[in-house]
Amino acid sequence: MQIKQLTMMIAAVAVSAGACAATPKLGIVYDAGGKFDKSFNQSAFEGATRFKKDTNINFIEVQASSDTQAEQVLRGLARKKLDLIASIGFAQTQAVQKVAKEFPNVRFVLIDGVAQGANVNSIVFKEEEGSYLVGVAAAAASKSKKLGFIGGIDIPLIRTFACGYAQGAKATDKKAEIVQNMVGTTAAAWNDPAKGGELARSQFERGVDVVFAVAGGSGLGTLQMAKEKGKLAIGVDSNQNHLYPGTVLTSMVKRVDNAVYDSFMQMKNGTWKGGVTAKGLKEGGVDWALDEHNRKAITPEIEKKVLGARKDIIDGKVKVIDIRTGAACPA
Repeated sequence: MQIKQLTMMIAAVAVSAGACAATPKLGIVYDAGGKFDKSFNQSAFEGATRFKKDTNINFIEVQASSDTQAEQVLRGLARKKLDLIASIGFAQTQAVQKVAKEFPNVRFVLIDGVAQGANVNSIVFKEEEGSYLVGVAAAAASKSKKLGFIGGIDIPLIRTFACGYAQGAKATDKKAEIVQNMVGTTAAAWNDPAKGGELARSQFERGVDVVFAVAGGSGLGTLQMAKEKGKLAIGVDSNQNHLYPGTVLTSMVKRVDNAVYDSFMQMKNGTWKGGVTAKGLKEGGVDWALDEHNRKAITPEIEKKVLGARKDIIDGKVKVIDIRTGAACPA
């Protein structure tokens, strides 16, 4: 009788342990742009929400309005003994590296940055490849041969977008000229649509007729200004074609949603691993967006050029330079 009871107790413990493994405690920390920025953070939110819908497993969500606050927020979540915390944005890199070292039993996934630690999975994207494609579309659609680029902050990540964009544009039209501006120098640069709009207005006055906005929430002002001035704009991170149908030429999609969803699912399934993961066109990490909202803006000729470039990059025939490797931008 005692042996039977002991066996039953062991079985009960095993079931309980299995349930814990299959129902992880998850958290997500958005950066200053906020989860409804219609861009990077919102894509992360949508990935986490899709995971919740598919698994009925909830997650804790918090926004960090500054780099300093990110460290405090991460530490607070780690103290709750979460199994995995998703940190959205490169600005949280130092915070993740510091807090991950303090809490070795908590796992972290850092989106868009690289942090050290056996309990950290850093997911980065080959933004230069997706930006190359929208550069092809921009040059093919431009009548003035003057293209604009508006970034959030002048950092390697944003320069990578700009360089990929320029490479695609120059490969399509050697006479293409790119005008660049940055919104600011602090975290506020990602959430200033008024400034994003004014920079776009200035570029349009200089002859630009297609502008690529890589500035989080500030980019929404750029898209709106393009609509007002009858110009074309290119969205980023999330598919923003629907915001201004016919005016948004296309969007450089970065599948942050899939990165978050996959990380949460790996944690649930017990397959999560630390390290660095890079996702480009071939891996489904980046792409361009073509749908009913921009179908009229993308002519068959433009589509053919973009799809051709896309295939050449995936096949290795076209090598898009990533300036983060130390190489100079060739365009």
